[in-house]
Amino acid sequence: MENRIKKIIDVLDINKAEDIESFDLQDTDYFVSAVVIATGLGERHNEALLNFMKTALKPEESFVNVEISDGWVVVDLGDILVHIMTTEYRKLYQLESFLDKFGKEEC
Repeated sequence: MENRIKKIIDVLDINKAEDIESFDLQDTDYFVSAVVIATGLGERHNEALLNFMKTALKPEESFVNVEISDGWVVVDLGDILVHIMTTEYRKLYQLESFLDKFGKEEC
């Protein structure tokens, strides 16, 4: 799991995602084992980050589901969720505050 998270973070970091955080939720009641949150520079950058992830992580990772909205991309890898959000969406939804109660690992 740790190597998978590191690879996801590396792909996001190399491609200019900001404020990347990961949450280890393996020993919790949360429905996935880990969550990665990153900030993109805008909607187009969010989608570009998704494409970089697909290129770098396939075929090792299975992209179960991908949801794209105005300022938010959610990638479901089965046991890992990746949220790529604009700054505005990240401030509005404050997922970190919600996930902090489960467990956080700073990157």
